[in-house]
Amino acid sequence: MEVLPRLEKRTQYLATLANIATLLGLLGTIIGLIAAFTAVAAADPSQKASLLSESISIAMNTTAFGLMSAIPLLMFHALLQTRTNEIVDSFEMAGVKLLNIISDQRSQTAPA
Repeated sequence: MEVLPRLEKRTQYLATLANIATLLGLLGTIIGLIAAFTAVAAADPSQKASLLSESISIAMNTTAFGLMSAIPLLMFHALLQTRTNEIVDSFEMAGVKLLNIISDQRSQTAPA
């Protein structure tokens, strides 16, 4: 009971960071697309294609960087969560075995 909270304490931070990275990538995409349409609306017709492709490139790069951060974080979180669950299960199993041993010893030494 004393060790388990410390073991599970910071595992959720990885999932939170992965979600934040994904959302920041999405935010960058939206900002990039807003900039693209703003640039196209106010640009000279000869520069529209260049400004549009540049802004969309920025939007896609932010999405890619967000995903490149989020995917490894999610994978590491899944591995760490699995390992944490295995440790917790082994603690619980050891506790049950200890209780069974104590119970068996009491039943053997109890007067009939």
